[in-house]
Amino acid sequence: MSIDIHQARHRLRLDTRAIEKRVGLILLATDHSTEADFTRLVASNRVGVFSTRIAYANPTTAENLRAMQPRLESAAALLLPDDRLDVICFSCTAASVVIGDAAVAAAIRKAKPGVPVVTPAAAAATGLKALGTRRISILTPYTVAVSEPMAAYFEAGGFHIESFTCLGLDDDRQMARIARESLIEAAVDATSASAEALFISCTALRSASVVSAIEARIGRPVVASNQASAWACLNHCGQWVARPDAGRLMTVAMPTES
Repeated sequence: MSIDIHQARHRLRLDTRAIEKRVGLILLATDHSTEADFTRLVASNRVGVFSTRIAYANPTTAENLRAMQPRLESAAALLLPDDRLDVICFSCTAASVVIGDAAVAAAIRKAKPGVPVVTPAAAAATGLKALGTRRISILTPYTVAVSEPMAAYFEAGGFHIESFTCLGLDDDRQMARIARESLIEAAVDATSASAEALFISCTALRSASVVSAIEARIGRPVVASNQASAWACLNHCGQWVARPDAGRLMTVAMPTES
């Protein structure tokens, strides 16, 4: 039996974009956490989140983190080829510190010229300053060796580190499995009495989902890697709105560059 299929004759109208704002995410191949956080904090009917992954092999060492640098350009090229993105986030805090924010941005812009680039480390530093804090405690899931460049990064950024705690893990898949209740307790223990805020590093951690719970316990702002990245991306898209449920950072706008 043959079916007569005909092509519609009416003229189709195409929107300029399928969705108004486009956020690109470059994720580690082993990432379990960032997409869930960006779905909750960034994606909406006006903001689309488009992800790709980059090869990465544990353990988490400076050498393995640095090995991702030459792969950034090809990863960025896979994000909506030939279409402009409003912002791209490389979702690895430790790698952005080891490689360097400027080098990360330069590699991504080889494939996507002119696009704003967000790294979790830079977003966190900007967020802590937007909150008016300089004396901070830091919690990382990393080993001491991987934590040391993080301490140097924030000291160079003008922060005074009141305390620095690391959990000694070297596999980001284990980092992602830290129970939320355990993460809350670790964060409370890691916060110095003299600190104005706590920074929780690592996009693998599920810390963005418990920021408010930690803030309620310590009575001070908490900035987490994925939370800060989401905040920065929304601001670059002009789509930031106050979200007190997501922590104090999500109640302040990102300062404009002078």
